[in-house]
Amino acid sequence: MHAFVLTGPRDGGVQEVPIPVAGAGEARIAVERVGVCGTDAEFFTGEMAYLHQGHSQYPMILGHEWCGVVVAVGDGVDPGWVGTRVMGDTMLGDGTCRRCGRGVQHVCEYREEVGIRGGRAGALAEQLAVPVSSLHVLPHSVDATLGALVEPAGNALRAARATNAADGDRVLVIGPGTIGLLVAMFLRAHHAEVHLLGVTDRSLAFARDLGFERTWLHTVDDATPFDAVVDASHSADVPALALDLVEPAGRVVYIGLAGTPSLIDTRALALNDITAVGILSASPALSDTIAAFADGIIDPRPLVAATIGLDEVASVLAGDRPVGAGPGPKIHIDPTRIA
Repeated sequence: MHAFVLTGPRDGGVQEVPIPVAGAGEARIAVERVGVCGTDAEFFTGEMAYLHQGHSQYPMILGHEWCGVVVAVGDGVDPGWVGTRVMGDTMLGDGTCRRCGRGVQHVCEYREEVGIRGGRAGALAEQLAVPVSSLHVLPHSVDATLGALVEPAGNALRAARATNAADGDRVLVIGPGTIGLLVAMFLRAHHAEVHLLGVTDRSLAFARDLGFERTWLHTVDDATPFDAVVDASHSADVPALALDLVEPAGRVVYIGLAGTPSLIDTRALALNDITAVGILSASPALSDTIAAFADGIIDPRPLVAATIGLDEVASVLAGDRPVGAGPGPKIHIDPTRIA
């Protein structure tokens, strides 16, 4: 089969590789659609921390935002799975440790992450193999574009919920990229007053096209109180800014990751009775996200600017925009499209 294989920093391309075998308890998936994200770009540049911590190594097949159809199953798996449209959890716990036993397998110390960690190949390929226990069935109303958005949206749903925003509460989302806009969509669906802070006119113009009228470029009005702030940026300075902008007794949710360590003043956290929440993984919210898509609670398909083939992956990971791409921040890959 064809796969995009990353062989080193800024070095990768389409290769012919063996079709994966579905082991015991696993299913083999024909991939319909894959999203690429900032994590994939960090692997491409060589900046990803897992590479330096020994959790990941080249060569590797990226791709953890995916959907597809089960085409084969391994030993011990109900053959009725064959033909089912699915997406899969990225986080694969070992199933035996204390954290897995407590139901938080997404922070298992020994976890594999599909297309990211532990040598588990990802979905930038025509097929991949994953444990059946990680699969979530997609209803007919969730098309391939939505299916490949479930994983990032699951992260966003958890972040939106972590704000504890009630009807009419004012929430600032910093970073109007894919995750930030998905967070904003979920907050709006639950009747929060959503504000977006960004650093480019283009990203904020797109947010306004999605109906988010309250946008801020670079700074916000000091007189505007925010009941919660979500940091969905990649800036090391924003965590402290978020803490400065939230109201006393409010909540700050950290879902964005910077390439360098961030600092916050815990005196501001304690003396203002602020709750700070970190979000890692969509795992606990995948089922609810699929239901939200199926019920039309949000429709994030406008976020996808283009769908391209495997042969264009390297260019996108390097930061290039596909020819004819729309204004959205997300690029999808159709692994069956090969020049």
